[in-house]
Amino acid sequence: MNRITKGLLNMINNQWYGILESKEVKSKKSIGVTRMGEKLVLWRSESGKVNCIFDKCCHRGAAISAGKVIHDKMMCPFHGFEYDSSGKVTLIPANGKNTPVPERYKVQSYLVEEKYGLIWLWYGEILDNMPEIPFFKELREGFSYGGFSEMWPVNYTRAIENQLDVVHLPFVHTSSIGRGNKTLVNGPVVKWEENLMTFYVNNVVDDGNAKPLKPNEIKNYKKLFSLQLQMPNIWQNIISKDIRIVAIFAPIDENHTQIYLRFYQKFMKVPILKQIVNGMSTFSNKYILHQDRRIVLTQTPIKSELTMNENLIQGDMPIIEYRRRRAFLKGEIEKK
Repeated sequence: MNRITKGLLNMINNQWYGILESKEVKSKKSIGVTRMGEKLVLWRSESGKVNCIFDKCCHRGAAISAGKVIHDKMMCPFHGFEYDSSGKVTLIPANGKNTPVPERYKVQSYLVEEKYGLIWLWYGEILDNMPEIPFFKELREGFSYGGFSEMWPVNYTRAIENQLDVVHLPFVHTSSIGRGNKTLVNGPVVKWEENLMTFYVNNVVDDGNAKPLKPNEIKNYKKLFSLQLQMPNIWQNIISKDIRIVAIFAPIDENHTQIYLRFYQKFMKVPILKQIVNGMSTFSNKYILHQDRRIVLTQTPIKSELTMNENLIQGDMPIIEYRRRRAFLKGEIEKK
């Protein structure tokens, strides 16, 4: 039976977190990863279902992920202990196949689901009515995608906040998406629908004659360029109705995050050309992401909190709203 996960102190409980690409968990082969500060081993049953348990044998502490997949079970490479999807040892070879295994021979298991090309891990207490996987509704069908992943040595909150920062564009991305010297930030307007944040951006060239508009002064904001954050760890840039950039920020531990960046499109439907378009997007997206990486890795402290030694400005509103929502979901403050 799955139990409450007890990983990082900086996590929001009772949430589905995207943690891996589906293609990383292959048939008949296990994968060992660290997510939420815990060592995990994932593998597929013969039916294709993904299983996840703690990656440390209860016998002598070896990594179970270094072992073999035996039908629906994982075999520890050290002494052949076999584990089922609930984390229970079902066979101790040295004791004989017909010898019952005591209940104490077990490790923690984790509830995982596979959907939208991702593996999702439930971080929290198993509920009677489990919530839906929190993926962007319009991307659930009709789009194809290509992408890449990389590790950043920062807390996942820092990586997420970088994608909520609308002020940095003309300075960090001068040679790419920040061209045009649009340094004056109107708003931005932030709206919530449950745990989905949409923020509307209106950056303009500063002619020296105007002050930035406050959010409530911006009319017809829904016509503006918009981005979204779906709590707890996925983000999308709405380029157009046919093109989106999506990022999944998978927490490894307090100081590291695995970022999965995807280019979604539905304007090209011819199979071979579709793959070419999706693949070519990697070059520009990686260039832009690395412009961010160069700066984000210099930020201190390595993770963000609701209250920090910072002097935030109006243009930081998406970041402020994200911190407030995190604090609310963690039970640290009451919702306004």
